Amino acid sequence: MSSAMAPNVRGVAAPGRRTVFGMCGMCATRCPIEVTVEDGRVVWVQGNPNDKAMGSSLCARGGGGIPMEYDDERPQTPLIRTGPRGAGQWRRASWDEALDYICDKLRETIEAYGPRGIALSDRGGPFADLVKTFIQALGSPNYGDHDASCGRNAHNAARSLYGVGRAAVTFDLKNCKHIVLYGRNIVESLKVKEAKDFTAAMAKGMKCTYIDPRASITACKATRYWQARPNSDYALNLAIIHEVLKQEVYDKDFVEKFVSGMDYLREAVKDATPEWQEQHTGISAGELRAFVKEIATDAPNVIFHPGWMVARHKQSFYVSRTTLILNALMGSVEVKGGCILAKTPEDVGAKGLKKLADRAPKVKEPRADGAGTKYPQWDPAAGMLHQLFHAMETGDPYGVGAYFAYRHDPFTAMPDRGAVEHAFDKLKLLVAIDVRYSETAWYADVILPEATYLERANILAQNAGPRPNFSMRDQAIAPRYDSRPAWWIFREILRRMGPLAHAEALDFETIEELWDYQLEGTGVTVAQMREHGIVSLAPAAVITPRDKLKFKTPSGKIEIESENLKKAGIPSLAPYQPREALTGDRFNLLFGKVATLTHGQSLNNPLLNEFAPEQVLWIHPSRAKPLGIADGDEVEINGGGKYSAFIKAKVTPWIHPEAVFMLHGFGATIPLATRACGVGVADQRLQHGKLYDFDLAGGGNAMTETIVTIKPKAKGGAK
Repeated sequence: MSSAMAPNVRGVAAPGRRTVFGMCGMCATRCPIEVTVEDGRVVWVQGNPNDKAMGSSLCARGGGGIPMEYDDERPQTPLIRTGPRGAGQWRRASWDEALDYICDKLRETIEAYGPRGIALSDRGGPFADLVKTFIQALGSPNYGDHDASCGRNAHNAARSLYGVGRAAVTFDLKNCKHIVLYGRNIVESLKVKEAKDFTAAMAKGMKCTYIDPRASITACKATRYWQARPNSDYALNLAIIHEVLKQEVYDKDFVEKFVSGMDYLREAVKDATPEWQEQHTGISAGELRAFVKEIATDAPNVIFHPGWMVARHKQSFYVSRTTLILNALMGSVEVKGGCILAKTPEDVGAKGLKKLADRAPKVKEPRADGAGTKYPQWDPAAGMLHQLFHAMETGDPYGVGAYFAYRHDPFTAMPDRGAVEHAFDKLKLLVAIDVRYSETAWYADVILPEATYLERANILAQNAGPRPNFSMRDQAIAPRYDSRPAWWIFREILRRMGPLAHAEALDFETIEELWDYQLEGTGVTVAQMREHGIVSLAPAAVITPRDKLKFKTPSGKIEIESENLKKAGIPSLAPYQPREALTGDRFNLLFGKVATLTHGQSLNNPLLNEFAPEQVLWIHPSRAKPLGIADGDEVEINGGGKYSAFIKAKVTPWIHPEAVFMLHGFGATIPLATRACGVGVADQRLQHGKLYDFDLAGGGNAMTETIVTIKPKAKGGAK
């Protein structure tokens, strides 16, 4: 029997009706789900009712899971490129042939660059142990995720202040009295649990201050909306801190016990008066003072949210950092209605899952992106993708010749597709492992079709939080096409690499055997996991008593002046950099998403495509009129590079005059994705020159510093 034959599948073709617990795969949140199968076909998907916070709820994207499963517009067999990259010329291949092709190219890469010349990126999330183990077993340190274009600034800000990453700072919205959101569009860019908790808390009287140059639907729910100038939110936060200290409304007892660097903070904000910030943000000094009095009344049950997608501008790190400082000043850390630090199984007296990565030797080579070495302020466990691309392109600090894009589409997720292409063109091997034809997959050398989230099982996930748990994605049905689960794909590559890889790291014959390894010593069985999909490790949310509270920083306190940043030569609070006032036909480009679409993943979905809103360009009336643009007119937008496009204008006062806004995830080019191909404008292509334009302190791309020009479409001009 070929080693590439399909893995053993448990009872998926059994007749009758059954229930399987899993995790949704329609966005990166991966909500727990309950799947109903009849005679081998999925007939219903809902939230896992064993997760009390979520219940049976599912969002619109999750509702598109069944149409995605039974859609034929996805990779159905391994494909090997036969023409130029991106030309769409492929031949079908068996798994044996495709895997052998990949391994031959990996050997060429190792011969040229060593094992460190292999890299992989994914969407991050609860299954990272698998992909980290795979790349480690090949002898490379170069695993990364998408977060350089999403939340890396918030992550590194939390590490510098609290000693833990952003995922370890959770929010008790249910008991919150006042939440402050900096463009965190909870109602549209949603996680089901968070959105439910937010709307329930608002119904109980929670206040919401929403800060964003554009009035999203979350702004419509808020009790206060500040239309700040684009990229000016750091100035706002410095002034809020200035006023909190001046009014002496901070939690002095908490600060004295758990915060260091208050003198440094006072010096940093001494001139950041409400009047000073007004000239930069446009927010009234009087309103800011009133806000501080209000937030002080609600403390400590207040949340300053450090953000989600904060790859915005070159001071985004300091926006997230000052937001987290405000939580510390309000005493809202490790308290009901505030920020609760996530607990591991060990924190609640349980044993965590055994790590697959422990089965492979540690890699001592430095990362190609410099995270943890050249850039010591960046988390080396997660890396920085744009600097990996820089290494591909330049060979600095060493060459990268092979790259796996696993369920990740850098052409859509990262700014400046042309610059990413230029880096990819230096590769010996580009492999896309995906359930769809992504823009990156279409440019790859090999496409490996992963089984969908309803057709595959994944490794078990360990989720830290106020109430840590283990969760499962079990296989519901057999694959409809010649696709495979990721654990099997990575295992087969390692096996075929022979002595050049540590195949023992993932040498499991079945997913159940792998699960048994993970659960060893935990007291939890595979049967228990399958019975509920989730096993909680604590009976209720755990809040650390104040007398036992200690932070994972060098000092054990919340470090306003960070020891680690100081060693890296990075200021803990840099001076605010004033923003250029954009006039004439020049605007900052902002982008976002809606609740029915996930980035570039959803527009080709048979159901979600029907609910997709029209992509339009928001522009303020005071700027549109001098340009001769009326509501509904087509305009030409240009990012300064080779890419320009036409889009319909939405003239509205609910966007700041210095900015324009469009939805992300449009402008697809793949002809086999017929519903999405050619629809709308690709905002990432307008972000010319922004791949290597980033926030030095946090590492995130400065995507909203993109300046575009807008002009009316010429009469009779081509569309």
